[in-house]
Amino acid sequence: MTDTPVPAGIEAAGVTAWFETHSADVVPPLRFSLIAGGRSNFTYTVTDSAGQRFVLRRPPLGPLLPSAHDMGREYRVIAALGASPVPVPPVVGLCTDEAVTGAPFYVMRFVDGLILRDPEAIGPVPDRIRVAASEALVDVLAALHDVDPDTVGLGDLGRRDGYVERTLRRWRGQWEKSKSREIPLIEDVADRLAAKIPATGPARIVHGDYRLDNTIVSPDDGSVQAVLDWELCTLGDPLADLGMLLVYWTEPGDEVSALSWAPTVAPGFPGRKEVVARYGAASGRDLSELDYYVALGYWKIAVILEGVYVRYASGAYGATDDSWRSFESVIPRLAEAADQAARRAGR
Repeated sequence: MTDTPVPAGIEAAGVTAWFETHSADVVPPLRFSLIAGGRSNFTYTVTDSAGQRFVLRRPPLGPLLPSAHDMGREYRVIAALGASPVPVPPVVGLCTDEAVTGAPFYVMRFVDGLILRDPEAIGPVPDRIRVAASEALVDVLAALHDVDPDTVGLGDLGRRDGYVERTLRRWRGQWEKSKSREIPLIEDVADRLAAKIPATGPARIVHGDYRLDNTIVSPDDGSVQAVLDWELCTLGDPLADLGMLLVYWTEPGDEVSALSWAPTVAPGFPGRKEVVARYGAASGRDLSELDYYVALGYWKIAVILEGVYVRYASGAYGATDDSWRSFESVIPRLAEAADQAARRAGR
């Protein structure tokens, strides 16, 4: 081992032994660093003494909600998509033995490129790359929704019917288990969305949290090198992914943002209308009910952030900055945005 401090959530001896068993080319000792930016599972860079880099994902510390943070599921999805047109990191292996580091985890090869998450990452990126990355992001989403789940071995990843009903039921249940206060609009929007659900087509693989900073893009041409963070992936209605992408696609002047800082407010990024038009052209799907899925996205992210807020407040993420405290005021505003989108959708 080295004298470099080991971040919370990593037992260096156990993880090193696991690496030696599962990666023939690893050269100990290993160094571990926590990658900042995530608000759910912990993500670490693992570097061996030869300079090789890997990425390790594990759940946060502390008690977890049932069915949340399923490392085996996330690993399975990435492994299955490895031979598809959807770019994902090459997988190394999955560890389900909690004795190794206190929780299940999986490991991927490190994929080099840009994660366009904050002003420091966006600043040096020229406009042509910002546009190209945006277009590639939409094209990859359309490619994901074109994948036949059975062909890649994910036909049993989830039920093929009732996706919206299940989404509303699941996240309403999570709200009841994790909420720190009453926000009546959360309940009201859920009721209205449940009362009139759009007709859906064949189930497809749904990422569940698709956005620009959950991808790695090339600094040379803006192409998507890897799609990350598959923990919410299931089978369902692909328009839910597009709706969520639009929730994250903050434009200058928007009154609320699902992200503390949205990269798409920077100059050079296309607007939501261009995103919708490109997806429609690439997928050929009917987008007439898209506002419904935007409402569902705002509602879902409000519920998710409430759970994240509560976990931060309980210390489940260890020592952090105080940026999470802003969620307390953002979550009701996301509920208001869900209400507005639902009204546009006639709900």
